[in-house]
Amino acid sequence: MKRQGISVSDGIAIGEALVITGQEPDIQKDMQGSVQKEVQSFETALENSRKEIQNIRNQSAADIGEEQAKIFDAHLSILEDPEIVDGVKEMIASEEVSAAYALDRKVTELLQLFETIDNEYLKERAQDLKDVGRRVIRHLLGVKDEILTDMKEGTILVAHDLAPSYTAQVDRRKVRGIITATGGRTSHAAIMARALGIPAVVGVKDIIKHIQPGETIGLDGFTGEVFLKLDNDQFQMLREKQQKNQARQDKLKKFIGKKTMTKDGLVRELAANIAAPEEAELALENDAEGIGLFRTEFLYMNRTELPDEEEQFEAYKAVLEKMGDRPVIIRTLDIGGDKNVTYLDFPEELNPFLGFRAIRYCLEHPELFKVQLRALLRASTYGNLKIMYPMVSNLEEVRAANALLEEAKQELSSESISFSSNIESGIMIETPAAAIISDQLAKNVDFFSIGTNDLIQYTMAADRLNEHVAHLYDPFHPGVLRLIKKVIDAAHQEGIWVGMCGELAGEEHLIPLFLGMGLDEFSMNPGNILQSREIISKWSMSEARELVQEVLNLTSSSEVKKRLDFFK
Repeated sequence: MKRQGISVSDGIAIGEALVITGQEPDIQKDMQGSVQKEVQSFETALENSRKEIQNIRNQSAADIGEEQAKIFDAHLSILEDPEIVDGVKEMIASEEVSAAYALDRKVTELLQLFETIDNEYLKERAQDLKDVGRRVIRHLLGVKDEILTDMKEGTILVAHDLAPSYTAQVDRRKVRGIITATGGRTSHAAIMARALGIPAVVGVKDIIKHIQPGETIGLDGFTGEVFLKLDNDQFQMLREKQQKNQARQDKLKKFIGKKTMTKDGLVRELAANIAAPEEAELALENDAEGIGLFRTEFLYMNRTELPDEEEQFEAYKAVLEKMGDRPVIIRTLDIGGDKNVTYLDFPEELNPFLGFRAIRYCLEHPELFKVQLRALLRASTYGNLKIMYPMVSNLEEVRAANALLEEAKQELSSESISFSSNIESGIMIETPAAAIISDQLAKNVDFFSIGTNDLIQYTMAADRLNEHVAHLYDPFHPGVLRLIKKVIDAAHQEGIWVGMCGELAGEEHLIPLFLGMGLDEFSMNPGNILQSREIISKWSMSEARELVQEVLNLTSSSEVKKRLDFFK
């Protein structure tokens, strides 16, 4: 039997299922003693939980890096949150209920609030609150949590959801894979699984109902497929794919530390796309030569109010310090479309992808925008920062954004706050309008980065999330490819460099074509970097340019795919 989920960490795993039930302890409403005794028990449970979380954090920092360990700083802050701590104490005193009952009710109320917010990322962050609440309640009741340290070698963890504290304690030598019923690519479990290098699939609905503890199962972290009650054919298929993948990864390791270079000596840059500071470590592990896209919206989506300048500064600083002298392109706030931030009170729109989003929103809210720009400028002294504006469609937007950037610089100068004097600013080319006037835009910016995900859907007039027209979302369409070539030519004519940070940058069949078009930088999922370096090393520029001439004369997507060996 096969089930489909969301791939969040690449790899193949075959092993014995260990089902984490997450069974909740029996909570009694009535107090066993006085109010004072319940409050004291609550404070003791908070302190014991604090010690445990700090130990987990320290171990995580040693095992998988400081950036990933910062997940548990949020857990520690929950233990200090006055709304929770004081609220529980007040409920114990006013209603004369047990500490465990009061805490469970307070956590439930907050979780219900999270559920009313139509934002996947924010809902996933509710996992932190649930995890911490469960830990404190277990201390109050003297109940031990399910232990992951005594598991067998060759285990695949299966759970409804997997709390960060569980994932952090996983012995990577014994755990071959992770499967959860809920979650997405931005969930902590997904981030931790990638950091640990464990194949993982999330969002497999009702998986626990269909699986038996101890059953041999398999998962494909590349496709998001989960295989239950493995038959011999499925087992052999997964084993062969696993062996091929391992051989492939071993072969690619020879490219670590090498320049990204064509066989005739032309150097290009391979960078990583990241969505959170902790993912910078993964970029370095895969030998990224920089960060080509740091999506900053996560800072705004992980809360119920705007992040202040100091918090943003610390996040940007962390990535810049981690990357050293490698370039880091940080994209300014790109919300709207499918990334609504509910507390900002976005208007209801019939077509939000064509609506009030990204640079459009920021320019209408200059004070909000300037907070981010100030934080970016302050962080610039800690690394090689480049600032990028998203969703540009005309020159006026570029000028307005740069004017606000200059205002932010003047403010910091007047406050005697230092910032780098040579920050490049660029734009994402993701609207057909920007691509068509790219020759004009290139005179006013330091670089372009082509955002193919949006550029394709706008060029093809096909919402990539709409199943009825998804087949029209076609990266091999000659119109899309000609538009990309036009942008690259316009950039080079004005002497600026051009990168690509959409999904196509790591598409193996298209890399030689973009190489021949003259693309300077390819930014992609960190796991695609070494493979892309290998592909580039097999081509000379003359061969790649000849390929471009052939492909751009083709008249259909199927012809392009055939020429690029897509059907092999």
